[in-house]
Amino acid sequence: MAKALSLSVSGPRVKRGLGRAGLYLILIALGVIFAFPLFWTVSSSLKTAPEMFAYPPPLLPKSPQWVNYKRVFTLVRYPYGRWALNTLFIVAAATLGTIITSSVVGYSFARFEYRGRDVLFLITLSTMMLPAEVTLIPRFILFHKLGWINTLKPLWVPLWFGGGAFNIFLVRQFIMSLPRELDEAALIDGASYLRVFTTILLPLCKPVIATMGIIAFMAHWNDFLGPLIYLNSPEKFTISLGLQFFKQLREVGGEPLQHILMAACTLSFLPCIVVFFAGQKYFVQGVVLSGLKG
Repeated sequence: MAKALSLSVSGPRVKRGLGRAGLYLILIALGVIFAFPLFWTVSSSLKTAPEMFAYPPPLLPKSPQWVNYKRVFTLVRYPYGRWALNTLFIVAAATLGTIITSSVVGYSFARFEYRGRDVLFLITLSTMMLPAEVTLIPRFILFHKLGWINTLKPLWVPLWFGGGAFNIFLVRQFIMSLPRELDEAALIDGASYLRVFTTILLPLCKPVIATMGIIAFMAHWNDFLGPLIYLNSPEKFTISLGLQFFKQLREVGGEPLQHILMAACTLSFLPCIVVFFAGQKYFVQGVVLSGLKG
């Protein structure tokens, strides 16, 4: 009797164990598949020019060429260091503007009641259905009239006027999940609405702020269309646009530059990886607590 009972109990356990093992194998296989392009980029960045064109292509370089990373910054034709500084400035200014203005607008939609609030919120959300390419020509004409073409201003100044509908939605949903008693207690003690926002609600919004920061950082760091449209001078390029510059001018002194291009690509995605893993904990919390879970 006991033996039969133990067999009946161990059967489902074995099935669950096999199912979990199969799931892990599938996830590992998918992880290897998706990580292989990243591995190939890093491996290619350490190869010599002949190894880049060898057939069959070697998986690993015979002798890692770390000097390739140094050459990314020393090639006269390609001011990679300048592009990195331009990108860092744009990302910092745009991300800061996104966080500040989205937080303020989201706080307004979440806590204040005024005429037309819901209509304004619906209009704000409806802008998410409009692709950025649709407004590209009007925005170009506007920035041309302002004299901002071939400057960095079109890439970060607009983010200080709202921060984007998606970010506003994130902040609104997160603040609505916080109890109103926090606001009311502070108001009774004589705090202003601004102080309630800055000293009570904003510190509690770290997960959603981290989420916005990571999304904005990656979006502006990898932005290609904006710099392509608004920037003309090579010294004002960003990294994403500068990599195309590497690709178009392939040779310096007759030497192919594919291995140098791979080194530049590796340097370009490292900040995104570091930022994501540094804020991964808050990113997951922000997505779940903002009402985006399934």
